[in-house]
Amino acid sequence: MNNNDTTTITKQDGINGIKSWDEDTGLIPRLQIVDENQLFTENLPSYMEKWSLAEAGFQYNVVAVFGSQSTGKSTLLNRLFGTSFDVMDENQRSQTTKGIWMSRGRGMHVLVMDVEGTDGRERGEDQDFERKSALFSMATSEVIILNLWEHQVGLYQGANMGLLKTVFEVNLQLFQNQKGKEKTLILIVIRDHVGATPLENLAKTIQADLEKIWESLPKPEGLEDCKIHDYFDFMFTGLPHKILLPEKFDEEVAVLRHRFNDPKNPNYVFRPQYHKRIPADGYHVYASSIWDKVLSNKDLDLPTQQELLAQYRCDEISNTAFERFTERITPFKTPILEKAQTIPDLGKQMQEIRSEALEAFDKNASRYHKGVYEKKRKEMLVKLNTQLNVFFVGQLKNLHKKAITMFEENLKVELKKPSYNFAEIVDSCLKEANSLFTTGAKEKLNMYSLLITFFLGLLDMVLADTDWSYTHEHSQLEEDFAKVSAQARADEFKKMSKQLAKQVENELSEPVSLQLNNPNEKIWHNIIEAYKETVEHGQKTLVDKAKSFNSSDDELEESILGLKRQAWLVLRKKVDEELADNMLLLKLRSRFEEKFRYDEHGLPRVWKPEDDIDSYFRKARDEALTLIPLFSKINLSDDEGFDIESDEDFDFKHSLTILTEAKQIDITNRFKRESDAFYLEAKRSVVSTTAKIPSWLLVVLIALGWNEFMAILKSPIYLILFVFCITFGYIIYALNLWGPLERILTTVFGEATKMAKERMVEGMEKVKEQQHHLQQKQSSSSADANDNVEMKSFKGE
Repeated sequence: MNNNDTTTITKQDGINGIKSWDEDTGLIPRLQIVDENQLFTENLPSYMEKWSLAEAGFQYNVVAVFGSQSTGKSTLLNRLFGTSFDVMDENQRSQTTKGIWMSRGRGMHVLVMDVEGTDGRERGEDQDFERKSALFSMATSEVIILNLWEHQVGLYQGANMGLLKTVFEVNLQLFQNQKGKEKTLILIVIRDHVGATPLENLAKTIQADLEKIWESLPKPEGLEDCKIHDYFDFMFTGLPHKILLPEKFDEEVAVLRHRFNDPKNPNYVFRPQYHKRIPADGYHVYASSIWDKVLSNKDLDLPTQQELLAQYRCDEISNTAFERFTERITPFKTPILEKAQTIPDLGKQMQEIRSEALEAFDKNASRYHKGVYEKKRKEMLVKLNTQLNVFFVGQLKNLHKKAITMFEENLKVELKKPSYNFAEIVDSCLKEANSLFTTGAKEKLNMYSLLITFFLGLLDMVLADTDWSYTHEHSQLEEDFAKVSAQARADEFKKMSKQLAKQVENELSEPVSLQLNNPNEKIWHNIIEAYKETVEHGQKTLVDKAKSFNSSDDELEESILGLKRQAWLVLRKKVDEELADNMLLLKLRSRFEEKFRYDEHGLPRVWKPEDDIDSYFRKARDEALTLIPLFSKINLSDDEGFDIESDEDFDFKHSLTILTEAKQIDITNRFKRESDAFYLEAKRSVVSTTAKIPSWLLVVLIALGWNEFMAILKSPIYLILFVFCITFGYIIYALNLWGPLERILTTVFGEATKMAKERMVEGMEKVKEQQHHLQQKQSSSSADANDNVEMKSFKGE
């Protein structure tokens, strides 16, 4: 025995401060309420006092566990409720729990019942106690924990289905008057759940098996139409491997514990409808009477010796045949379940292997009790089919994946072609894929040869004597095909939308720019007309494409509306670019210069003193400022009825406003400041060309220049030269060439000055070079003279 698989509890764990632990061990005491000889204990009332539950009234719950021997039932209870039930010694793997034991859950008002395991080698074929203990726990407990391994799901004896069938039948007979008054919850805990098969699928399998068992039960009179859910509710949970994943196992057990002690948990198990409504101080009397009733029931008696022999030998023969069967199907596991591959002739091979196993069973088992033989044969057939169904489902899933992959690849290849009809491509691919999946193929004739090989024998995989069907998988495949085609359709539609948006932008850009750079009263009408023409062109393209996509009228209408909105946004974007602050000021300045600096013939104005510059300036500025209200809002007065439907992201009426009032005021002020510079420039040009000569200066000029004037008159040469100068000056004045002449003279004078400066610089550089050469020459002469003196002195010495 091993009592170390629990933890020490606190020393104040009862009602009204009553101690509920064992002083010596520090563990909650346990009691064997039914021993191996099927005797009910008389000590239960005193233990209710020890557990501090005698005065609990209705504030307590009862939970029991049963399942196959050595499946960790006691260990699970100890982890969940802090009890101290004996657990199995893993070195011996012998029976641990004998009879029925009871203890109290740590920190809970819960009576925990540990029931002897079923299918133990110690009792062998003696199922009498198994049935009675299971029926007793089901009748006295609110919650039954059915403990089984994941690999037992789908088995008949391994999952205790035979035991449950007997218990259900007797329970229905003994307690039929309780229909609708109370229920029992069966919490099925699937141990060593690795996750390869989803818990939901395992639950469906078990639920289906239980409902099938219930339907086969003989019903008492008046209860012919009752259902299993009239008496039982079911919950399912999974626990990871205790040895391989100890930390994960403890975490999941802690989560499961909350379902027993947290009423706020949505999966709380101790619900009011499951309570037996027996006061705690009368529970021992109630439990004892239930056990007496179970003992006296004849429906739980053992079968005949002939049936026992048949059961033993049929099970032995079945196990031998099943071992051989398991060896034959093992090669299927790696390619189908691990590598996600497919086996072309899987149906044929499964049929042969199953037939061999059944023939081996029939050969040796058919000579025993006919009823038992037929029953065991059906059980074996179910067992074989359950094993083969794993590969059948795996094969279908692998085929499913490959079909989807090929469909996607072929669709992508076809969509890359320069011209295509989307609906025709999708329809063609779908027909081929559906044909391949449903009818299979027998020859490798085309590009689909690989996939055809995979589908060979698909229909033959549905074995006789099974309820297998690939209808669901085929329906799921069609849904996946629809998703893939829908996604491809959406992608192609997005691509088409981008192309249309680019087309709209190219067609609208130039007309909008031309109209805004040459504004007039019809500017917005012309822009709207260009917009309508562009949308009409895009709509034709959209309608042609929509036919290819098999779009409905509603989808087409929605796409056209989207095109209109997209085109309008492109138009607004171009308008905003053209009417940005700097661009708008440039347009106003151009209009102002056109009216102020040029006359009605388009010639530049030359301002004269007698010209009314102020009037021209005001008129030109006012005309330029009229562009601001023209540009401020898109005017639809010439396009009545023109409208685009708005939504949450698009407000057509709001988009008509281009310049707010604040922006108009700002642009107006900025333009006025810029136009003032043109006004000052015009004023300065008039002042610079106007000369005021004093009258006394004219008298002085006449007096001083009289002799020169007479000399010019008397000299033909001077006279001709004078007349030429006067004529030349008049021509320049009449043609208003003073400005150009002044610029020419200024340019000539500037060039002459520049050339003179360059000549002076060159002259100075030459003088400097000459001085530099002269200095070098003088220095070399002095050096030669010194050398001569030194030479002479050397010779004299």
